[in-house]
Amino acid sequence: MHYPEPISKLMESYMKLPGIGEKTAARLAFYTVNMNEDDVTGFAKSLISVKRDLHYCSICGNMTEQDPCEICQDKSRDQSLILVVEHPKDVISMEKMQEFKGLYHVLHGVLSPIEGTGPEDINIPDLIKRLQNEEVKEVIIATNATAEGEATAMYLSRLIKPSGIKVTRLAHGLSVGSDIEYADEVTLLKAVEGRRDM
Repeated sequence: MHYPEPISKLMESYMKLPGIGEKTAARLAFYTVNMNEDDVTGFAKSLISVKRDLHYCSICGNMTEQDPCEICQDKSRDQSLILVVEHPKDVISMEKMQEFKGLYHVLHGVLSPIEGTGPEDINIPDLIKRLQNEEVKEVIIATNATAEGEATAMYLSRLIKPSGIKVTRLAHGLSVGSDIEYADEVTLLKAVEGRRDM
């Protein structure tokens, strides 16, 4: 027995999302069928709004409704400090801390020779332009602790350091509340390398 065509099309749409297979797509499609019409209309409007109303900040590359974004417009933030992240969601994570008062730069990915992603494929050229035009004293590289994230951090460090701008990396290592015996070797190595005075 085949699904009715509207359900099949909805399932195909859901399966375009990452991590959604056929079974989950079917579950979501049938859940959607049982939602009230106002909720479905609101959901559809939200999807359209995300595509129509959001764009990338022309300065930092973060997602925003206005250009430049609120963070780039905020003159009370430390203009001498830029934190480089992989994705817009990383900016949101950092902002939740309410401690970082500098600016951001979103790369929209990392270097990955295997996938054919080079420096020109992510937001590196715009970062280099910012560093020439602004009074930046330090760049904090906050890419993920993956092979690609580490390679991107090393590339950026080599690119930026000759300009005299201080380049730092977020500390990696043991998370709060974790046990040493359960940590892998790379995490332990990063914890030792990132040690600090007490």
